[in-house]
Amino acid sequence: MTKTILIIILSVTFFGVLFFIIVKNLLKRKLELLIEDEKKKKSNNLK
Repeated sequence: MTKTILIIILSVTFFGVLFFIIVKNLLKRKLELLIEDEKKKKSNNLK
């Protein structure tokens, strides 16, 4: 019984951390794209 509970807790923790890392990387990539687009808009307005 204790072994089963431990396996469930470890698997949920593992998938939670994996999900967090994936979402963090996706948001970081999206933010970098938005910043890059904003820089391009500003440089085009200056010309």
